Amino acid sequence: MENDRSAIDTITGYYYQFDYYILKLLEQQNGSDSVCIEGIEDVDIKNVDETIAVQCKYYSKTEYNHSVIAKPIRLMLSHYAASSSISRSLQYKIYGYYSSGQEKLPSNIDLAFAKSKFFTYTEGKTKHEYHVDLGLTDTEIIDFLSHLSIDVYALDFTQQERKIIDKIKVLFSCNAFEAEHYYYNNALRVVKELSTKQNVTERTISKSEFLAKINNKNALFNLWFLKKKGIKIYCQSVKVQYFSPRNVSPFERFFLIECDNTTTEAELKSLLLNISKNWSKLSLRESKPFCPYVYLQNVSEPTLLNLKKALQSDDFYFWDGYDFKDADFCAKSLCRKATAHNNVKLKIINDIDQIDDILNSICTTRELYQFYITETYYTNNNYKHIKIQVEETMNISSII
Repeated sequence: MENDRSAIDTITGYYYQFDYYILKLLEQQNGSDSVCIEGIEDVDIKNVDETIAVQCKYYSKTEYNHSVIAKPIRLMLSHYAASSSISRSLQYKIYGYYSSGQEKLPSNIDLAFAKSKFFTYTEGKTKHEYHVDLGLTDTEIIDFLSHLSIDVYALDFTQQERKIIDKIKVLFSCNAFEAEHYYYNNALRVVKELSTKQNVTERTISKSEFLAKINNKNALFNLWFLKKKGIKIYCQSVKVQYFSPRNVSPFERFFLIECDNTTTEAELKSLLLNISKNWSKLSLRESKPFCPYVYLQNVSEPTLLNLKKALQSDDFYFWDGYDFKDADFCAKSLCRKATAHNNVKLKIINDIDQIDDILNSICTTRELYQFYITETYYTNNNYKHIKIQVEETMNISSII
């Protein structure tokens, strides 16, 4: 259990660092300003005026003590000592969140305090004075301190993420859902890719390049985004955004569903029944009755036939566009109005090539909801077309 908690804390720390990296990119004033992940420090910020090397840590369960930041500061001091006098213009920053104890750190760090609390330490019962080991003079140490800033009042995990979402909403003129599930999701993907590059220059990106890379509303999640949010929260937020209207409008809705190889016929039948139940209105009082269309991607003909037989045995009425044995497919037949009299609760599309023909045979409002696991499999930009990525087929039950 202890190892599990430690692993969770480590992962949280990675996300916090990634979020800080994203936030710093979004906050840059100029498109040419750049940020590097895992450069001199966790995050290096470079603009026209200066370069700041930031050690970014999240200690949500740790009280602040000088020893917590002493080693990172010694590493910064070592980098300073190894730099030439000309290149010692670099700014260093400690940025960390702590559970408590921040008041222990004085507002001004003087020479004596730095030597005593940061540079002097004991290892193996041996006392070390790191500034002496590096051969630095007091003048050089004072110069280093003038380039060092320490912020122990960093934003907490949730506050930092919320600030990112607010920034994205402004930059892309979008709502909160789009900001989080499209642009922030893409931002996590881009940062994760950058962090794996071997070369420092490849781990660096300008603000303008970053915004161009995340400006994509086709993908809904990546693995890092999903692990951070959790599948339940993800499904709930998608449901709220697209599938929780107070009044369901009488539109022709198409549910295109990619089926994985672990979903059983019984589960698919249950999913079809849920879609029909939630997205049909067939009462006599309904002036414009309707029921949904469903297409199942990656389902074999025998499985589809078994599903139809199972629905039929339950006296569940559906159309599939075939009016009699050996008949050709007829889009017009499938597009007939479902009513309380014919009690047709679902329209099943057998082949993806039939979708365009069906859409062209309808005169009223059409909406498409494509659920996919890895890649989209159907393209049509003539109508409202929402593409929703899921981890597995049965996630859809939690969404619709």
